[in-house]
Amino acid sequence: LGSDWYTQFGGLRPFGVSFLWAGWDKHHGFQLYQSDPSGNYGGWKATAIGANNSAAQSILKQEYKNDMSLDDAVKLAIRVLNKSMDSTSLTSDKLELAVVSKADDKVVYKILENSHIDTVLKELDLSQPTD
Repeated sequence: LGSDWYTQFGGLRPFGVSFLWAGWDKHHGFQLYQSDPSGNYGGWKATAIGANNSAAQSILKQEYKNDMSLDDAVKLAIRVLNKSMDSTSLTSDKLELAVVSKADDKVVYKILENSHIDTVLKELDLSQPTD
């Protein structure tokens, strides 16, 4: 029996797990993939998973552009989260954003600092007033 034996029988696969993963290769450039609990996967330019994903995807279809800058893409991601999260207010403590880029011919994965997210929230007029 191979190492895949465990997943070949009902009840042994994890339930309700979807993933988004991003990367870069020399043949296709930057790529974004989604997998769902059935094991199906597909490539996307922009997508969303989880609660309210249909509302998020609707916004992405309308506002995503192939030639967006990284800053504009971060702003779009925050606008999408603002419209689709079950939260009355967005704060950097509730968000974690990561970006994939290339620097010095190397792929760089970076989680954005809370201060950067706070700045974007202010630019989008989504920041909460300080007490």
